[in-house]
This record gives sequence, structure tokens and C-alpha cells, in this order.
Amino acid sequence: MRIVKLTDETKNNILEDLLKRSPNSYGKFEAAVNDILLNVRTNKDEALFKYTKDFDKADINASNIVVTKEEIEEAYTKVDPALVDVIRKSLKNIKEYHEKQKQYSWFDSKPDGTILGQKVTPLARAGVYVPGGKAAYPSSVLMNVVPAKVAGVEQIIMCTPPQKDSTPNPNIIAAAKVAGVDRIFLMGGAQAVAALAYGTESVPKVDKIVGPGNIFVATAKKLLYGTVDIDMIAGPSEILIIADKSANPKFLAADLMSQAEHDRLASAILLTDCEELAKETETELEKQMTALSRKDIIRSSVDNFGAVIVCSDMSQAIEFANELAPEHLEVCCENPMEYVGKLDNAGSVFLGNYSPEPLGDYFAGPNHVLPTSGTARFFSPLSVDSFVKKSSFIYYTEDALRKDAEDVVRFAETEGLTAHANSIKVRFDMK
Repeated sequence: MRIVKLTDETKNNILEDLLKRSPNSYGKFEAAVNDILLNVRTNKDEALFKYTKDFDKADINASNIVVTKEEIEEAYTKVDPALVDVIRKSLKNIKEYHEKQKQYSWFDSKPDGTILGQKVTPLARAGVYVPGGKAAYPSSVLMNVVPAKVAGVEQIIMCTPPQKDSTPNPNIIAAAKVAGVDRIFLMGGAQAVAALAYGTESVPKVDKIVGPGNIFVATAKKLLYGTVDIDMIAGPSEILIIADKSANPKFLAADLMSQAEHDRLASAILLTDCEELAKETETELEKQMTALSRKDIIRSSVDNFGAVIVCSDMSQAIEFANELAPEHLEVCCENPMEYVGKLDNAGSVFLGNYSPEPLGDYFAGPNHVLPTSGTARFFSPLSVDSFVKKSSFIYYTEDALRKDAEDVVRFAETEGLTAHANSIKVRFDMK
């Protein structure tokens, strides 16, 4: 992992390297994905089952695409009971956190009889995509399903790719059972996203699609935004750590690699004002890496998209952190609370030496579906808000409208919309 001093040149180089990882560079896949979307939209189940055979090597049809209650129970028995216990504990923490996000409908009446309000309504049906191959993460089930349940979504549809024997990944099914998923479909890839968005003979159409996936899944979600709502277009994982001289280089190295192991395109960056800590962290990273199962992926990630950056002071580190707007931000400083009010752009912030990023991935409660590639400047983590829609309400009495009529007419006529103005005028014989 390279050690560099923060200058305008190194800053621009780092930002340029990270930009190469953005989902906005997925354009070269759009033509192929568009073909899949069109085929599924046109031919529905026929196209879906053919793609499943071609890509997943599994024989899925109308009779076995839905995971039955018996299959769920069978899969559940194959899972280590200790893991099920951990899933239940994690779900409790996630639920308690997200319940604090709930919003409620409101109405406000005024003395003149005017009533204004907002109605908060859960989505009718949400689709959750869960990878089921090498990247089979039961934690993703919890993080995507729980806020939807808390929001009051009527029906949660989950899809996950079948294994080659046409069965689902047991760990994924166990998490779905504990989380309370309503129906599970064996399908994956861009074709599954298309089926959820358009509906097929077997798969119901949903209002929103959430959940992680490969480049083809991400591209499909991007192209279908507007046909359905989506959570976000997620890029490769990333972690940024701000550390002062009080930090432990062993902890820093371990935390950097916790994200680097996700993907060769993952980014792991350390910002510090202590050059000695920078060198010690690099040494520790090399030492720890040799014992890790995904060391080849980690090596590629840290060599191409990782860095230890030495800043002139903590103010410069904070400023650059806000510019990077990372998915995960650890603050490993003597007094991390000192910086809370200064950190504006991050998906999730981990404060102190004993709040490592994996705690957020699995257990603490805040959602791990986070904005990436600098989009934390304007996007938020997945939440209960992601699964509701809001409608405004207006009620005016005759007297209340008469009082405001001239103002509304003036606005409408200024914009050249005479029919708008007339809608007011006819009620009061205005000229």
C-alpha cells in the first residue's frame, strides 16, 4: 500500500482513481442488459427460465420457482443453530434502530378553516434482491427486509439465484424466514430484476427493488429506475479511516482489509497526521494479510485503490474526508466525538477504536446499505423512509379561498396559464 503526502496533485490522482470505480462507468454493459430487460418484458416466464438455465445452470420453471414452506423448513434445518441465534440477535438490533425512523401522517388546521396535511403510506410490494452464489450474505437479507417490515410494506418479495441443483442457499433462506419475508423466488441476475419490475406469469410486479448485486444487477436497476423505484446504484465497497497518533496500527490495518477483501475494486484509505503511524500501519497490513483467505483480492484492492495519506493536520484530513464522501468512515482518534459536527459526507460513521466497520455490517443496528462512490454527498443509507411514500392534503373553505383568490390568479396569469386562473375566477365571478 502506497504512502503519500496530501497535496493538490495526490488529491486529484486519488479522486481520479476512485472515479474509475463508479457505477457511472457501467455504460458498456447497458446494451446487453437492455436486451435481457426487453426479452423478459416481452416473453416473461419463458425468457426468465431460459436465462436462469443459461446463467445459473439450474432448471427452474413455474412449478419450482417459488420456494415452498416445506423447502424453507428443510433449508432452515441445514443451518448451524448458532448462526440462527446470531441472526435473531442482529435482527433485534436492526429493528430497534429502524423503529426510531418511523414517520407518521399529520394534519394541521388553521383558524380560517384551512386544513393542510401529509399522509405517510407504506409501499404495497417491495422486491429484495439477495445474491446467492459466492457472495451469499444473510446480513443483506436483514438489512433490506427489516426497514421494509418496520415501514409496514404489505408484501415483501425476495429473489435469490438458485444453486446448480435448483435449491436456494440455506443461510439466505434462514435469514429470510427469521426476517419475515412473504415469498421467495429462485431467480437472479438482470433477468430477476426485470421480472420484479415488469411482472411475469409467475412473478408479481413490485413497487421498489432493493438489494446488492453484480454489475449486471446494478445496471438493470439503473435502467429500470422510473419503471420502479430502487434503493441506489451501488458501486464497490469503500472505507476511509481518519486516525491520529493515539490509534492502534494493528486495528487500522485490520479495518482497512475488512473492506478490501470484498472486491478487487474496493477502496481502503487511511488519513492521518502522523507519519510514524502511517508506516506502522503499512507494516502491520503486510503482516496480517498473509494469514487471510482472500489475500489475493486484498492485495489487488490496496495496491490499486488503497493509500495511506499523510495530512498536515486533522483539519486537512476532515476536509478531504468530506470531499471523498466515503461509504464507511472510521474516526480512530483520541476524542472522536470532537469531529462529529465537522463530518458532513459519509454513509455511516464509526466513532472510536472499538467501533470497527464490521460491527455495522452485521450487528449494531444502523443499515449497511450505504451510498458509495462519493454519493454520500447527496444520498442516505437505506431506511424506513425508503419504503414509504408521502401524499399532501389541502382543504380550503369558501372564505379561505376567496381571501387568497387574487394572489393565486396573479401567479397563474404571470405564468401565462389562463385556465389555471380561470379555475379560481369562476368560483367568485372574477373578471
